[in-house]
Amino acid sequence: MKKEELQNEEAKEEETVKAEEASEGKESSGGEKPEETESGEEPEMLKKKKKKDKMEEKIEELEDRVKRQMAEFDNFRKRTEKEKSHMYEVGARDVIEKILPVVDNFERGLASVPEDQKENPVIVGMDKIYNQLMTTLTDLGVEPIEAVGEEFDPNYHNAVMHVEDEELGENVVAEEFQKGYMYKDTVIRHSMVKVAN
Repeated sequence: MKKEELQNEEAKEEETVKAEEASEGKESSGGEKPEETESGEEPEMLKKKKKKDKMEEKIEELEDRVKRQMAEFDNFRKRTEKEKSHMYEVGARDVIEKILPVVDNFERGLASVPEDQKENPVIVGMDKIYNQLMTTLTDLGVEPIEAVGEEFDPNYHNAVMHVEDEELGENVVAEEFQKGYMYKDTVIRHSMVKVAN
């Protein structure tokens, strides 16, 4: 039964109950309780009241069920969005990890070019492609990890060599062999470094 139909029936029953109460009030003005019929059955008014209570319970039960289902759906939607976001980040990290060796090779290639050949159109083209690649990675949220001159931090740096150097402080990165990168506060690749003292 639809909710509107239930409400209509309740309204009709209320009117009937009020009419009966008014008529019974006239008959039993001495404050007597309504008597049971000869067969021991409850008066009609009590039957209708019980029926009304059952319908109200049913309505409350259905409303509660709807509220629970809406809450479950909202939780499902939030969980799905979170999973999608996590899957996107995992996929992006995989792709970025595979691109980093290409970035390293660009940097090695450009660093090995002699000064007198830097104006060569091929070298200029390589430099422009490298800059475009780095701009794209930055836009995606990829940032290089600062290493040289910074204090050694195992969360960001991978120490592969140790050197004694009086000019540098205790536990300071003296040289970087391979650049490290982060993606949205997550380390994709640790910096490979030489640590002083």
